[in-house]
Amino acid sequence: MSKREHKLLSLTGIELPQLSIDQLRESFKSSLDGGIHGISFSAYEEGQKPGHQLSLEQVQKRMSILEPSIEWVRSFSCLQGNELIPIVAHQQGVKTLVGAWLGDDLDKNEQEIEGLIKLAQDGHVDICAVGNEVLYRGDLSEAQLLEYIQRVKSAVPDLPVGYVDAYYEFEDHPKVADICDVILANCYPFWEGCAIEYSLLYMKDMYRRTQKVAAGKKVIITETGWPNKGRSFHGAQPSEENAIRYFLNAQQWAQADNIDLFYFSSFDESWKIDTEGDVGAYWGLWDTKENLKY
Repeated sequence: MSKREHKLLSLTGIELPQLSIDQLRESFKSSLDGGIHGISFSAYEEGQKPGHQLSLEQVQKRMSILEPSIEWVRSFSCLQGNELIPIVAHQQGVKTLVGAWLGDDLDKNEQEIEGLIKLAQDGHVDICAVGNEVLYRGDLSEAQLLEYIQRVKSAVPDLPVGYVDAYYEFEDHPKVADICDVILANCYPFWEGCAIEYSLLYMKDMYRRTQKVAAGKKVIITETGWPNKGRSFHGAQPSEENAIRYFLNAQQWAQADNIDLFYFSSFDESWKIDTEGDVGAYWGLWDTKENLKY
């Protein structure tokens, strides 16, 4: 989640086709069956949350559900069973964007960095992501983050190394953009209060702004999505119809413009209610019981 009150912009946008909900569901299924670039791996089953140990069985089961539809998968941590995600992904022919989760616990950060480096050196990583929204949360200083990124770059010089954050954090921290091999940007029109009618144009603006800071480096959208239930956020309204429309628009644009996009997220996760409110539990394309939602 990356919301800021002062980022609530207003963009006019496209006219969405007036399809029935049944037609939208058919289009969604067709798009997913045709394959998407990537997706965020939601590891935690009902009753679990970060801190719980993941089993090999549950990682394999969920990866098997996702594998027919994706080329890439994104993971967020290298501890407590999350290190199994890229291993299983490669076994199933899926490429990996692997993250080390960084926060204000420096001892745990060391374990995460060491875990990411080991996975990368063992051949399980295609892109390294050193931290996720650390600057947005204020967990580390820019100098601390730069040191972690450089450490991973030095350890795995043959792999692209980047950092994930809200697109505007790269505008605010050009040194971070400079050190990264690839710019990994989270783009959420929903969390900036954008109505569904304008959401695609809004995301395009986020992407172009990130491109400007990237100065020729590759920009990957590492998170974007729309919830199907929960409370509205300003002009952004969760619903099944809006969630499907957003997915279809995002995929069509990404494919047409050759943009690497990781959709958020794969499975609903109830534990996110604690940090994001009721809407946090409903970002998945599959529900908590691993049934496709649309």
